[in-house]
Amino acid sequence: MGYPRFDTPEEEVKRWLNHIALICLSEDFQHLKRELESLYVQSNMDNVRITAFQDALYAFLAQEEDNGQTYRFHSC
Repeated sequence: MGYPRFDTPEEEVKRWLNHIALICLSEDFQHLKRELESLYVQSNMDNVRITAFQDALYAFLAQEEDNGQTYRFHSC
């Protein structure tokens, strides 16, 4: 017997989006993204802004996971 599910898939997606939005609006995230953009420009990388955004977001999510604070997404 599994755990009862209280959230619909749509509610879970909304919670994920809210969590990611809060990360992306934080000063720490913005600082890291700008720092990565600067490094990537110096390295002549393609798609600097997109790559910096993705890498910064991944770093924040990985850090939360390492700290045991990761958002738990319920499986279907």
